Amino acid sequence: MALVLIVEDNPINRDVLGRRLERRGFSIRFAEDGPSGITAAKVLKPDVILMDMGLGEMDGCEATQRILADPETAHIPIIALTASAFESDRVRALAAGCVDFDTKPVDLQRLLGKIQDVLGPKTPAAAMTFG
Repeated sequence: MALVLIVEDNPINRDVLGRRLERRGFSIRFAEDGPSGITAAKVLKPDVILMDMGLGEMDGCEATQRILADPETAHIPIIALTASAFESDRVRALAAGCVDFDTKPVDLQRLLGKIQDVLGPKTPAAAMTFG
């Protein structure tokens, strides 16, 4: 079962996205801010991280850069999530090291496709059912 770490400061967003992904066969863990996301990445070694870009003191770009700078966590793919759909936000997230970018509210089918792209064979069979 693929482990997804969701780094999101909004408890409603964490709950909704977490439940939707759990129903698709993923194991889910949460972090509420950049520093706890960095720690969780190091401890949990998730298969993929969904990183909110609009976090508090330490934004998602900085947290991503720190995760990828650590040899223990540098291999973990990070998908940026943000409520901002500006091209400059996408460019900034990708420049920070995110492998992909998606907007909120999350289109689950589109996000599942992006997760499948980075996880490949680790993707739960239920997640690959797009109907």
